[in-house]
Amino acid sequence: MNRHSVQDAKSKKGAKAQKAAATKNVLIVGVGGQGVIMISKVLALLCQTQGYQVKQSEVHGMAKRGGGVFSHVRFGEEVWSPTIPMGEADMLIALEWAEGLRWLPYLKPETGIFIADTQRIVPPFACRNRAVGAKTAYAKETPAEILEKVADGYALDAGGFAEELGEPRAANTILLGALSASLEFAAEDWLKIIAKFVPKGTEKINEQAFGKGRGWIEEVRENPAEMLPETPAPAIPAIPAGEVDISLDIIDAWCKSCDICVRLCPERCLELNEYQIVRLKDPDACTGCRLCEWLCPDFAITVNRVRLDDIKKNKRKAA
Repeated sequence: MNRHSVQDAKSKKGAKAQKAAATKNVLIVGVGGQGVIMISKVLALLCQTQGYQVKQSEVHGMAKRGGGVFSHVRFGEEVWSPTIPMGEADMLIALEWAEGLRWLPYLKPETGIFIADTQRIVPPFACRNRAVGAKTAYAKETPAEILEKVADGYALDAGGFAEELGEPRAANTILLGALSASLEFAAEDWLKIIAKFVPKGTEKINEQAFGKGRGWIEEVRENPAEMLPETPAPAIPAIPAGEVDISLDIIDAWCKSCDICVRLCPERCLELNEYQIVRLKDPDACTGCRLCEWLCPDFAITVNRVRLDDIKKNKRKAA
């Protein structure tokens, strides 16, 4: 091999290394039903339309709320492997707090960006004691503690933001907006792709959700003091047993008759009615553990736990 051939080989090797170094690695994690796959598909398609080579690897089969779901998205001029090695993720997007903590070792320690929803979906095995006021075996780390350990981190209440917009199922789009603020793609291009994946008729609310997430990140970067991470609210508030009234609000139109809640209710106090819509069949057996609320993939159930003293006070005021 002559001198010019050696130089050409080195040049090609250097160019290939440069391309590999330019590859962006985005890891999206959460639990089934939150929209992890939707986020990864939006990002992958957007990158393709921008002329990048894209590789995507994801976990299927965990669509039921409670199972861990993750998706690797890698894009650049030339991408070979679809999976992200540990410690090489440029961005880690977590739709559920504990899942974000579990995948932190995959984030680049010096430059990685961590964006996490503080929403907590507590798995059933963490609620072995379901008495009112019982503690769960859920992760105890607070957002403030975790953000101190990452190069660039953000913890936001995407679920709360989505509820403010009137659509709790748009939390994943809020996370997409937050993600977009760290990538050099125009907001208009993001919205065009998002419109292809959201249910027909929800484009407007998802556009608002995207803007909310993107705007929040931009605001926090300009005024870091605006983000004051607090400990997520306890999964089961400490209300003394015997002094609480428990009831369920069920949105019939959102219930898809999947019967996840019925099958996983520890007290067996739920059932599907004649229209295949979930209902509380045994109110006395319900402990208000909220597992049905956390596990519902469509946000159709809300568990209400109210102090009896508060109910009495309200009745006296009304009188």
